[in-house]
Amino acid sequence: MYSKDGENYFIVDAHVALWDARADNQRNIHGKQFIDCFYDYHRNLSPESEVWPYEDFLYQGGERLMRDLFTDGYVDHAIFQPALLSAFYGNGFGQTEEAFALAQKHPDKLTYNHCWDPRFEQAGLDQLRRDAERFDLKGVKLYTAEWQGDSRGYKLDDPWTYKYLEACQELGIRNIHIHKGPTIRPLDRDAFDVADVDKVATDFTDLNFVVEHCGLPRLEDFCWIATQEPNVHAGLAVAMPFIHSRPRYFAQIIGELLYWLDEDRIQFSSDYAIWTPRWLIERFVDFQIPADMTEYAPLTADQKRKILGLNAARMYGIEVPAGLDVAEKAGV
Repeated sequence: MYSKDGENYFIVDAHVALWDARADNQRNIHGKQFIDCFYDYHRNLSPESEVWPYEDFLYQGGERLMRDLFTDGYVDHAIFQPALLSAFYGNGFGQTEEAFALAQKHPDKLTYNHCWDPRFEQAGLDQLRRDAERFDLKGVKLYTAEWQGDSRGYKLDDPWTYKYLEACQELGIRNIHIHKGPTIRPLDRDAFDVADVDKVATDFTDLNFVVEHCGLPRLEDFCWIATQEPNVHAGLAVAMPFIHSRPRYFAQIIGELLYWLDEDRIQFSSDYAIWTPRWLIERFVDFQIPADMTEYAPLTADQKRKILGLNAARMYGIEVPAGLDVAEKAGV
């Protein structure tokens, strides 16, 4: 929990990862390109005091994750959103077994989401059913630009993707997190386009589609989709650190999201380990829309409370301590 000026904030970091990008896990040059691009985001958007040495960035391990998120980072609960990237990493990028074991050890603090790829067709669908039971899945993370064989991405409205989404309905996996954000080398920019979100959100109204990175750099396209599809939510991974490097740009992002979606469909995330949550939470609680940006309303403490944790807690059924929910404060 984070407290400032008499206000308390229950924190859910809705997008974290435990990865291994060390040289011995890199399958090819693309593995190095990918983590180097991540590191450029980390180095260029972070305060100088928060920049890690490159070697530390390649692999953190569970002990450091627990410290960075829960001991030092104010986080009450975090949700793993893994990317497999098996074309680039021998043992995968997101460390499934290590992350799941950590979540089993700390179920009060960690939720493990898994990933699937519709290009594995029936074999992958069978695996999803096994994974749903083993991991007790409430959500999945989709990486539509991931390479698989000769394919350099897939669409959410592909026929096999629909079969997987239908299986998610059947299995009770209601929360579909989708990377729709900035290009990461060597992945292709167009494979992250947000247009396919519109169709699946219409056709699967009982699923939540959390568009990670809120569609950046396609924020306008995302907002026009999300305003008409009430089951589309915005994840703030990658958007958050602009609060430091480009505060007016961040004000535009959060201002547009609040205008089109309102504060009930926006979720905080640090995108750990690209960034750590502590400084992002501190900056966001202190942040206010610049006075001359009059097209946007000022941010309230209750809006920040929802974004920082209450929205994701509601989506995942995470218990919020008495007195910290906005509804309780309002006497609802």
